[in-house]
Amino acid sequence: MTNKNPDDSVHDEQFNVEEDDVENTEDQNNEDEPFENRKKKPEEEIIPIEAEATGAEKPVAETADTEKTEPSSEEAAVEDLENVASENLEELPEVDYSGRSKAELVETLEILIENRPPHEIKDDVEKIKILFYKKHKADADIIKKEFLVSGGAPEDFKAPLDTAEEKVKSLLARYRGKKTEFSKQLEVGKQENLRRKYDIIDKIKDLVNREESINKTFQEFRELQSLWYSTGIVPQSALKNLWETYNHNVEVFYDYIKINKELRDLDFKKNLVTKIKLCEKAEELLLEPNPVNAFRILQEYHQSWREIGPVPRESRIDVWERFKEATAKINKAHHEYFESLKNEQKRNLEAKTALCEQVEQLNSEEISSFKGWEDKAREIIELQKVWRTIGFAPKKYNNTIYQRFREECDTFFQNKRDFYARNKETQMENFQLKSDLCLKAESMKDSTDWKESTDALIMLQKQWKEIGPVPRKHSDKLWKRFRSACDYFFEKKSEHFSGLDNSFEENMKIKLALIERLEKDELGEDAKTVFKTLKEIQNEWTKIGFVPFKEKEEVSNRYRNALNRQFDNLKIDDEEKAIIKYQNKLENLKENPQASRKLRVERERFINRIKQIEGDIVLWENNIGFFSKSRAAESMIKEVMDKIEDAKNTIQMLEEKVKLIDQSGLDE
Repeated sequence: MTNKNPDDSVHDEQFNVEEDDVENTEDQNNEDEPFENRKKKPEEEIIPIEAEATGAEKPVAETADTEKTEPSSEEAAVEDLENVASENLEELPEVDYSGRSKAELVETLEILIENRPPHEIKDDVEKIKILFYKKHKADADIIKKEFLVSGGAPEDFKAPLDTAEEKVKSLLARYRGKKTEFSKQLEVGKQENLRRKYDIIDKIKDLVNREESINKTFQEFRELQSLWYSTGIVPQSALKNLWETYNHNVEVFYDYIKINKELRDLDFKKNLVTKIKLCEKAEELLLEPNPVNAFRILQEYHQSWREIGPVPRESRIDVWERFKEATAKINKAHHEYFESLKNEQKRNLEAKTALCEQVEQLNSEEISSFKGWEDKAREIIELQKVWRTIGFAPKKYNNTIYQRFREECDTFFQNKRDFYARNKETQMENFQLKSDLCLKAESMKDSTDWKESTDALIMLQKQWKEIGPVPRKHSDKLWKRFRSACDYFFEKKSEHFSGLDNSFEENMKIKLALIERLEKDELGEDAKTVFKTLKEIQNEWTKIGFVPFKEKEEVSNRYRNALNRQFDNLKIDDEEKAIIKYQNKLENLKENPQASRKLRVERERFINRIKQIEGDIVLWENNIGFFSKSRAAESMIKEVMDKIEDAKNTIQMLEEKVKLIDQSGLDE
């Protein structure tokens, strides 16, 4: 019995990393679908191709905790399919299917399945399937929405039969059948390769019985070696015994022919150079930032090491120890990476559990008003936004926690829909009240009694805001009708006043005098006195009538710049300056016939900005609770608290600007 050399032994701790509970991060966009188990395959033992004719060192002992499990037949089949695709067939170019219609996707899927091997089109089939069902769902949602808009009840909706979907199902079944058939053929091929390799071993074994010249025998041996390596893959379960038998008979052959030592040493030195290069490559992997990639590439290096022949006896242990040391470090980094990922996913589970509890608390509260339901709905939406910022939970809990959160959210919105359905009579009363307001607004839109009609329309707008919601299918149409009548009146009013053809030269002179007074910087040095003077100038400016239209913009800009410069020089808070400047802007807008429309847009923009900042504050405040207690966490919490304080100041300023717009009456 020939002893194994150190190259024959599996490196310590190479395959004992457990990844069963670590979330697969490639399917992050679809949390409600189960993740496939993707365990790493254990590496086969590293067996040298050849051993020294004069003997070999004893194998390095394996650690007690080294796991040696045989890979499943499914994993082996996947690996073999990938090997066949990469070695024997040209790969399909990557194609972007996102712009194709459902019919085009079905046609492409059929062409691929019927004309390409199954292992070559796996990724393309998956992409097409995902895109198709996204489009299929979008079409179904449109049909359902039209059904509901037309007055149908949600429980009565039934999606129509989609022939394209039936075709896809049929094609996918065909694809699975072809994959199964291909796997069977591949298994038959592996068994045939195993038989051929044992035949080659028998021929190598028979070489020791030849009586021909050594050169001829050695040449035949090299040809058998070449044939061995050109023979394809074999069953995983037979791999270890096959290599051991092969290496044993190679050693016997070397002993038998007593090959020239110089030739043998040259071969050993060449193997040594090759293995040193593998050591250097393995050491370079220590710099690889992604430990998963480093681990995968390391397995390829071990396969290459296994196929390289023996090295000189004096270098054998050193080169193996060098390779094993790099391997151990890479394996350690790989193990630590998944451990850190497990800890992160555990924290994510805690955060998601807290969100579920918040939604459950909201569902337990009794809500009896439309406003209450809308406020709680906004809270639910904010919690959903926070959920999306949190990563995966551990695999065995991820689907469960997602279903818990999703079901609670669905329960809330179903209860909201039920409440609105029960209060349909109230909504219809609101519909009638708002319809009456539309009639009143439409009756006044052609009025030329500008003051009285303006006040009346403003009152109607206030009444509109006080009336509750109407049925959703009437809401937009009714609002557009009311707004259209109001806009028509105020546009006619603006045209009337902007079209006045009077001489405004005297107003122009007065305003220019005020501007020159601001530009001379002779208002004094006392901040309170200057501030009072500036307010008086502002009040005087607003009392002055219009100026010639062609001069209006230039005069307004000159006045605004001079006034802002004076306010900038005042030693008062920046927030107060900003409010004063904005108040000045509102005063200047009174001369603009489009002021009403512009301020409505600006007011809406301020409101949206306030809502956005409030949402950010909720998100930041929720995230503070997830920080662990440490010095680094305290620094992060302080930074977030500063951001929250700045955001609240911004909200206060925006609310003040909205208040100024409402008080100006220009947005009515």
